[in-house]
Amino acid sequence: GSVPESIIMEENGATFSVDITGGQKTGWFLDQRANRAAAARFASGKKVLDVFCNQGGFGILCALSGAKSVMAVDASTVALTAANGNAALNGIASRYSTAEANAFDYLRAEEKAGAKYDLVILDPPAFAKSHSTVESAYRGYKEINVRAMRLLGHGGILVTCSCSHWFFPERFDTMLADAASDCGRRFRIIEERGQDLDHPIVSGYGESRYLKCRIIEVL
Repeated sequence: GSVPESIIMEENGATFSVDITGGQKTGWFLDQRANRAAAARFASGKKVLDVFCNQGGFGILCALSGAKSVMAVDASTVALTAANGNAALNGIASRYSTAEANAFDYLRAEEKAGAKYDLVILDPPAFAKSHSTVESAYRGYKEINVRAMRLLGHGGILVTCSCSHWFFPERFDTMLADAASDCGRRFRIIEERGQDLDHPIVSGYGESRYLKCRIIEVL
């Protein structure tokens, strides 16, 4: 049978047109559903930066939750076209902007420009796709988290994720501590989160605890 190019779905009170043929993987990352809702609880009145935004799941929900503005960044033209369409679909396009850019370059440029945000969301693709790439992934995760922390004022909120199976939760938390130390900041963990309930964790198989999501207050 035929498969539609896109479908309309609702999640956390928002409506999304999801590209299921041209989008990443199945078109929508359902394992982040609860984390998107958790992040949005901190968005009211805030200036938000959503990095690796894909089709807009985090940022659009933040805008619907009262964010003052959302800047969504992704390297994919297709993803940003979908994100802008979803912003219009939810009636928040006037507070939702996009930038097509490499995330590392964008974060560096914003830091150099002295930009500040109240809430930064990092939802990168898997940097460690095998055991041999864990150390290079560590450096990549650390860099984006250092730069994100530098864009936040005292009390700013960072929602930071890793979906790498090989990058275990303990390693992720060590990386965050190192990132804070490198930029002379401290943080308190507000929430330690993982994948949603439809992606179960299997006993004896550490890689099944693959999604790490931390909501932290940067001090």
